Amino acid sequence: MSKNEDSHEVKLYPILSPIAWVYKMAVWVRNRLFDWNILPSESFDVPVVSVGNITVGGTGKTPHTEYLVRLFSDASYRVAVLSRGYKRHTHGFRLVTMSSSSTEVGDEPLQIKRKFPTVTVAVDANRRRGIRRLIAQSPGLDVILLDDAYQHRYVTPAVSILLTNYRRMIYEDKMLPVGRLRESVAEKARANFVIVTKCPDELKPIDYRLLSKHLDLYPYQNLYFTGLRYDRLEPVFPSDIEERVTVEQLHETQCDVLLVAGIASPALFVDYIHRYTDRTKLWSYGDHHEFSQREIRKMEEWLAATIDQGGKGVVIVTEKDAVRLLDNPKIPLLLKQHLYYLPLRVHFMLEQAQAFNAQVKDLVLRYRRSTIQGKK
Repeated sequence: MSKNEDSHEVKLYPILSPIAWVYKMAVWVRNRLFDWNILPSESFDVPVVSVGNITVGGTGKTPHTEYLVRLFSDASYRVAVLSRGYKRHTHGFRLVTMSSSSTEVGDEPLQIKRKFPTVTVAVDANRRRGIRRLIAQSPGLDVILLDDAYQHRYVTPAVSILLTNYRRMIYEDKMLPVGRLRESVAEKARANFVIVTKCPDELKPIDYRLLSKHLDLYPYQNLYFTGLRYDRLEPVFPSDIEERVTVEQLHETQCDVLLVAGIASPALFVDYIHRYTDRTKLWSYGDHHEFSQREIRKMEEWLAATIDQGGKGVVIVTEKDAVRLLDNPKIPLLLKQHLYYLPLRVHFMLEQAQAFNAQVKDLVLRYRRSTIQGKK
């Protein structure tokens, strides 16, 4: 079991600076080869919207991709999502179906597919090949969302969205392995939009101004701020749930809560439950953690011990963890009866949603028009 620290203080490891310098130079050379057209970057007739970051994990890429799926779907766009399918046990191009497993396609693509069954979702580490296959298999696509692809420069996106976590801003960070940056902060210049994610509700106007000043964006770039909101508790196995509970009832019923988080940054998840009860215990694992039968048995044992002592207990996992657990055929009935997850949803701060929606759709529309005109 590994503990994930997630505070606003950025932890750095200066002793690793020589390695970081070598890594930084290698990344710089690679980016310049793309800038000078020595390495090829391909554009496509269908507008590609890239969502990504320049740090290792924890910026909220999947909720923001889901936000874009809703945005374009509501506008009657035919949408496809392409991801690499991180930690899947398969290779090559693969369409995600409702019957796919997380080991076949990855947890995040499967989460998106199950939320949006009518949207085409696929995985392929080779993004160019994946886009070509999507276009060939799904004629008439209006937009392709490229998840976690800021570093994937073999594709030239119509729109590039860069995410940075409020709790670990890119200008406070350093290159790997001293910090968590995969690229230099200067590479933020490639983004059309920079979004500061996971912003707390209590930010004041001066805080937004300071963040904007430190990010020091170019005039052609658009800066937005988002937070993450949780929807109501949902059972992972609805047909087996013993007695449905809400977050408000956790305190009223003196319920003991086991929080299980296999994500990069669990602080938001933990803080939300702490608003309603302090009778919690956290088991934190690494991002995309695959739960072993021993770990699942430990959850069941915790529940059994709580109930045997005359108490009430529930296990709450993150949405991403729920996708992996749902695939497991060996979840014991007792755990199924008390297992919940918290769905996440992006919301824009400062009432910025309308402006963001309009700008993204406008860029996609302009790209489509220019592509059509270029063919004439």
